[in-house]
Order: sequence, then C-alpha cells, then structure tokens
Amino acid sequence: MITFQTINVQMPAINEPTIRRWVEAVAQSYGRHAGDITYIFVDDEEILRVNRQFLNHDYYTDIITFDNGTSAPGTSHTLAGDLFISLDTVGTNADGLGLPYEQELHRVIIHGILHLCGLNDKGPGEREQMEAAENRALALLPSC
Repeated sequence: MITFQTINVQMPAINEPTIRRWVEAVAQSYGRHAGDITYIFVDDEEILRVNRQFLNHDYYTDIITFDNGTSAPGTSHTLAGDLFISLDTVGTNADGLGLPYEQELHRVIIHGILHLCGLNDKGPGEREQMEAAENRALALLPSC
C-alpha cells in the first residue's frame, strides 16, 4: 500500500491515485511490486534532522530513502520503504533548474522508487543511469 504523510508542511497538490498507479507501473518495469511504501513530505529542517540522526550527514537533500525490505538486496520482488521528501529543497531545485515545481516533485518521487529497485547514483556513471531511468519513468506518468 502506498501512503502519503506530511510533517511540518501541507500535502502537495498531487493526484494520489495517479501517483500510486505510476509507482506500481515503474516497479513492474523492474520486475517488482510496490508493497508498503510511505511518502513523508517534510520541510528542510526535518530532512536535515533525519539526515543527521539516521545517516550522520549534515546537509539538506531533496530525498532520503529508507529501504524497509526484509530480504537481502536483489532477492525481494516487493518494494517497501519510507521516503522522506523535502518540499523546500524540491522547490529550490526546480527554481535553480528552471523547471516547473510539479515536474521536479515527480522526478524526486520516482527517484526514491528507483533506489528501492536497486539503482544507485553515487558511483561512476551511476548518476547518468539514474537520470535516464528517471526520464523513462517520467514518460510513463501521463499514461497511468
């Protein structure tokens, strides 16, 4: 079940049924199924707190993905996780990139799912692979 929560912010204007269908479609494209996934929309201060407390990172970010899968990586076909998204940082990034807020929010929403599917973006060439996967996933959104 895919759920949406907020901490310190108002719920963004998203079409929750469409987002649920989209996330499931993207998961299926990787041979996975969307299980218990919780999106938690927060402000910058909350994402910084989470980043410090759980990852020992002292910086703002747009998303933190916690994989709650109970199987070893790569063995479970059901995705489960908590995805913290800073709406403040999404807005800042959208402005900096000259993109509509909604487009950047959708990119971040699916970025976390791609992490749960096993994609990374920190190593050599991984960022380019992640961006290509995000673009393929974004192309699926209107058809969901």
